[in-house]
Amino acid sequence: MHSHFYAMLFRMRYIERWGLMHNTRPENLSEHTLDVAILTHALCTLGNARFGRSYDCGQAVLLALYHDCSEILTGDLPTPIKYHDPAIRTSYKLLEREASAQLLSLLPQDLQGDYAPYLLPGQEEELLALVKGADKLSALIKCIQEENLGNREFSQARQGLRQALAEMHLPEVDCFLEKFLPSYGLSLDELQNNTPAAD
Repeated sequence: MHSHFYAMLFRMRYIERWGLMHNTRPENLSEHTLDVAILTHALCTLGNARFGRSYDCGQAVLLALYHDCSEILTGDLPTPIKYHDPAIRTSYKLLEREASAQLLSLLPQDLQGDYAPYLLPGQEEELLALVKGADKLSALIKCIQEENLGNREFSQARQGLRQALAEMHLPEVDCFLEKFLPSYGLSLDELQNNTPAAD
């Protein structure tokens, strides 16, 4: 019998994000997932190198790769709806978990144990906090890029994300915001001509 799991994951590229907002450049779930994985790795590396952490970077990146897989089945629920009411948020969390369990069930039985920790994560609170930080950083970068293209639609979202990231109180996120985020506002020529950053 064939397994449809990997073919379903391939469909992440068909899930558009930011559905309620005018986008100068559309963003799909597959692109977002890669960005979150890269940013999660960055936060883990910063934590280990500069803040005395002992994060398992590989584990964190895998959590990031699968953090939004449920949206293949649920779609991307717009943030104003998702966070409008605690009851809606709770119900949507349950729906996401059910969708993730459904995806997991598409794998052969002997592989499910290897994927369950990423599709249905449990107690990896430290790593999941980094993935959440990376997720918000990815959204903030999207806002910056849209504003750089003259799209004011993302101005309020940008402000809200900056505040949410500050309220996470994660030194890794704060370090990224200070040292690395400003580069996202530069042109290619500016990035190529920039001198290497100091610590």
